[in-house]
Amino acid sequence: MKRLLLLLIMGSLVANTYAEEPKTLAIGAKAPDFSLPGVDDKTYSLASFAKADVLVMVFTCNHCPTAQAYEDRLIRFTTDYKNKGVQVVAISPNAPEAVSLDELGYSDLGDTFEEMKIRASGKDYNFPYLYDGATQATARAYGAVATPHVFIFDRSRTLRYIGRFDDVEKPTGKPNHNDAREAVEALLAGRPVANPTTKSFGCSIKWKDKTEWIQKTRERWAKEEVKLESINEESLRKLLKNDTDKLRVVNVWATWCGPCVVEFPDLVDTYRMYRGRDFDFVSITTDKPEAREKALKFLKSKQASNANYILEGLDIYTFIELVDPKWQGALPYTLVIEPGGKVAYRKQGAVDLREFRRAIVDNAVIGRYY
Repeated sequence: MKRLLLLLIMGSLVANTYAEEPKTLAIGAKAPDFSLPGVDDKTYSLASFAKADVLVMVFTCNHCPTAQAYEDRLIRFTTDYKNKGVQVVAISPNAPEAVSLDELGYSDLGDTFEEMKIRASGKDYNFPYLYDGATQATARAYGAVATPHVFIFDRSRTLRYIGRFDDVEKPTGKPNHNDAREAVEALLAGRPVANPTTKSFGCSIKWKDKTEWIQKTRERWAKEEVKLESINEESLRKLLKNDTDKLRVVNVWATWCGPCVVEFPDLVDTYRMYRGRDFDFVSITTDKPEAREKALKFLKSKQASNANYILEGLDIYTFIELVDPKWQGALPYTLVIEPGGKVAYRKQGAVDLREFRRAIVDNAVIGRYY
């Protein structure tokens, strides 16, 4: 009994330890060592950057709008200092399983290691991008609290600056304080950093021991009503005109269409990603009216709580021409329609999911940052 009680107490202490936010390194602290995989499939530690006079470590990630807002600045920063003894290292601290779909509303990618590789390649990162999401031991050792969070160490790997990159999130804005640059310039000149500590601003770290709310979100989605309504020619014309302020995705599908059925869950996930933004997802089935119940059953099985329609009184060839004169008639067919009716993306056949989501998030109606 005593042994069981002791085990329960120890388990509780461990759980509480990991439930707490980690303590952030203080100015003057030494950089904790680490061993992390990079997107180039090499393993990195502090020793990997031993030649650098200044080490700039940035905890960042794929999905956070604030992190994305600083991507290009971080690339320019790296270029500006690459021949001055400054090494920039980016580390993604997030546990992918702790990131909910509705947190991806500003991105086309999540925070898995494979998606990190895609982002690094697509943006042509000129610094190592390391993955800490498996254990998050490095993020806890450093005490990262947000993405992005900047830690700058001198030659002896003593922490000399911690906080924000600068004080203006929007890339088109002009910062009043270029904190990271000023800190690096001071260290290169052998001066103390004038303002060694600032607040970091961005998305919270997605700790793997805090995932209960994701399950609650999924349960909430499962309870949402799924409907299938009729659509006639007049309503279809109005829908395609998109007289709203939202980016509208229209997907034409059928229960008998294999590619339609296979890709539909990805479309529902996409809806869940962007539904909190100026975004609208509409599905239209070409199933016959007598197959309405079959189509509705399918939609319910996919928890498709978006707007769903079935044709009423429309010849299929008239329907094809109304949807898009460029459509040859094969299913599935997907459009991304801007406010006012301009088609920004069209795809006959199953969409390339990454290309499709990029077409959404890179559209000016949505965008990657505030």
